[in-house]
Amino acid sequence: MRILIQKFGTVLISRPAGKEAYLAFQPTLQSLDNDEALIVDFNGVMTLAPSWADEFLTPLVQKYKKRVNMVNTDNLSVAETLKTLNLAL
Repeated sequence: MRILIQKFGTVLISRPAGKEAYLAFQPTLQSLDNDEALIVDFNGVMTLAPSWADEFLTPLVQKYKKRVNMVNTDNLSVAETLKTLNLAL
């Protein structure tokens, strides 16, 4: 399954928005097969703040652990946020 983070916006900065996005995405995650990889795609994201990422990505990584693969993380904002939260996989 590929999660296109850009669908949540291109400027992702607030903790409440990150939590809302995570909760809204839960029904989609229910269809994930037990061995299916989870690809988090940051293509098109201009700004990613640690607060938004902590609410969306941290629980995702905690729940799905090694099945999560993050792609298109070249944007400095995305790369530094992932590094700050120890989510750079």
